[in-house]
Amino acid sequence: MSARHTEVLIIGSGPAGYTAAIYAARAMLKPVLIAGLEQGGQLMITTDVENYPGFGDPIQGPWLMEQMLKQATHVGTEIVNDLVTEVELDHQPFTVRTDSGAVWTADTLIIATGAKAKWLGLESEQHFQGFGVSACATCDGFFYRNKDVIVVGGGNSAVEEALYLSNIARSVTVVHRRDSFRSEKILQERLFQRPNVSVLWNTEVAEITGKPAKAPLPPSVEGVKLRNTETGAITERPIDGVFVAIGHAPATELFKGKLKTKPNGYLWTAPDSTATDVPGVFAAGDVTDDTFRQAVTAAGMGCMAALEAERYLAGLQPVAVAAE
Repeated sequence: MSARHTEVLIIGSGPAGYTAAIYAARAMLKPVLIAGLEQGGQLMITTDVENYPGFGDPIQGPWLMEQMLKQATHVGTEIVNDLVTEVELDHQPFTVRTDSGAVWTADTLIIATGAKAKWLGLESEQHFQGFGVSACATCDGFFYRNKDVIVVGGGNSAVEEALYLSNIARSVTVVHRRDSFRSEKILQERLFQRPNVSVLWNTEVAEITGKPAKAPLPPSVEGVKLRNTETGAITERPIDGVFVAIGHAPATELFKGKLKTKPNGYLWTAPDSTATDVPGVFAAGDVTDDTFRQAVTAAGMGCMAALEAERYLAGLQPVAVAAE
């Protein structure tokens, strides 16, 4: 199969990828976006979205991604429903191979493969995901105003999520399988000062319980079964929401050994830029953002990546010589 060439190749189809495609297409660069297996990214498992600007009423995550897809296509992006299996970044143009056997070459590459929240691996967790089980307090905390929630985890992410939720929820219980946090001491001190926060040490979630879906009503969380990690004893606790905060894993497998990463595995980018350590390769969204991880910041970085790719390409183009 002969290779197809494009000036801008985008890997990933979340807010960062689609926004990069929209800006690149409007710059007449005819971008190609390879969507991957999970088209739309993490917003595809997000129900009500209230913090994406521009909408007076809550919107559905899958609907928002559908609109971004339509917009990217409308302005001239070619969407390829395929999975990237290999990238070659040691020479230009870059080479990308896909699961279908297709080969692409590109002058610039925008990586927007995102990140995935780490989950507990419970069957009940999957059942209630998006309906009382969340991995993002900033995204979903508003829906638990004056309600009782638990946060699972013991690192910085868990303590930060609990602190955020303590300003919204009636009570926050942090469930940690060990007898001490791994988070920074200053964060722990702030947490222990919150009157509506408590901690259950040596405890893990054994099961999430609630009402199953019954049309027209979706499923809803009503409680958790907790297991003491020392004694094995099971206790039950009524709860309105479960926030899993045991970390995120960026989708960087394709780029290991080929691009510089941060100590935590996220792709490195230059300060105030989406440029990686390989000229012509840019990274946007959750694959590089280990701080904010929001749809709106991912979209902003997608815009940056497209603009930087456009400027990079402009530098590659030969200067036209005026006719004498």
